[in-house]
Parts: sequence; C-alpha cells; structure tokens
Amino acid sequence: MKIGLVRHFKVTRGYPKQLWITSADLTKWVSEYDESDVEEIPVDLGSVTWKSCYSSTLPRARTTAATIYQGKIKETEKLREIDLVPPFRPSFRLPLFLHLIMIRLAWLFKHSSQPESKWETRSRLDEILDQAEKEGKDCLIVSHGGVMDIMRKNLKKRGYKGPYFKIPSNGKLYLFEK
Repeated sequence: MKIGLVRHFKVTRGYPKQLWITSADLTKWVSEYDESDVEEIPVDLGSVTWKSCYSSTLPRARTTAATIYQGKIKETEKLREIDLVPPFRPSFRLPLFLHLIMIRLAWLFKHSSQPESKWETRSRLDEILDQAEKEGKDCLIVSHGGVMDIMRKNLKKRGYKGPYFKIPSNGKLYLFEK
C-alpha cells in the first residue's frame, strides 16, 4: 500500500511585516493566513494511480487537493493544522518566533490555553491513517506542515518506508510504502 503526503500550496499571505507583534496581531494574522489564496504549482504525483484522497477542511488544503486529485475528496477537520493559540495575551509586543515557541511549548505541555494536546493531535491523525489503511487503496493525504511531521513519524511506526522531512515543501509529494 502507498500513502502520499502532500503539503498544501504556498499561501499568498506571507508572514507579518512587523518584526514585533502582540498576541492580538498574531491571532489576526492566523485568521488571514487560514483564508489566504494559494499559489498553484504543478505537482508530480509519480506513477501511482491514486484511488483515494483525504484533505484538511482549510481552504489552502482543499484547493490543493482539488487541483491535484480528480476523484471524490474526503474532507476532514482531523487533518487541520495545529491551532496557533497564544498561551497568554500580553499587550506588549514580542518577536513572532517567540510567540511561536511559546505556543509550541504550551501545546507540548498540555497548557490549558491550547485546544488540544500533542497526544490528542497524534490520536486524531492516527484515526485518518487507520481509515486509509482500512480502505486498502493507494491514498493521498493533503494537509499541513506540522501535522505531516507527526504523520510521517506515525507511518514509520506502522512499518512504512519513506523520506525524512522536518518542514515539508509546499505542493510536493512524500511517498510512503508498506
């Protein structure tokens, strides 16, 4: 069986222009990023005839999936990116990278500000992999960089062989085989 992971196309909404931002600025940027248009590019899906496709419900992933897969796409919130929720809301400005580090630490340590923990994220992604394996068809999964890293690790644990990546490229196929 083959499972192909594809990160959504690059969004047109870049990172905030300001180097220092408030938590409110970050929340506004995340909302704009989630609704942003994408830069479509050709995607090499290899010589595989993909029989199934799952996609995140976020517009950037849905657009990518519809562009690269011609059949029925199973959209699911379980493939959505990990929410970027600031663990506290100071009125002063911090560098974007510091906000992101604090959010990641809050997620890792199950801080009450986070809508889900690392383990809950891993569990919801495992459910998608369980469904794909149950179907038994070569399957494309279109999602986001953060969740793809977790799925890559889960696929390795399930005995799949595939490429290593930490931050996947937009619009590129990462093929895993078992």
